Amino acid sequence: MARRNGVMSDRLKMELAEELGVADVVRQEGGFGSVSSRDCGNLVRLAIQKAERSML
Repeated sequence: MARRNGVMSDRLKMELAEELGVADVVRQEGGFGSVSSRDCGNLVRLAIQKAERSML
């Protein structure tokens, strides 16, 4: 089972990071704290889009 620290599971965050091409940054530089604010915003936007599509 994926660990949950907040709204999104770590597994979902990594899936989104892979889709956006920032997964290497997360893996190599110590987690999501090393991801730029812009990329974090894009991760959130993608998560919202996926949630909205699943509700249809």
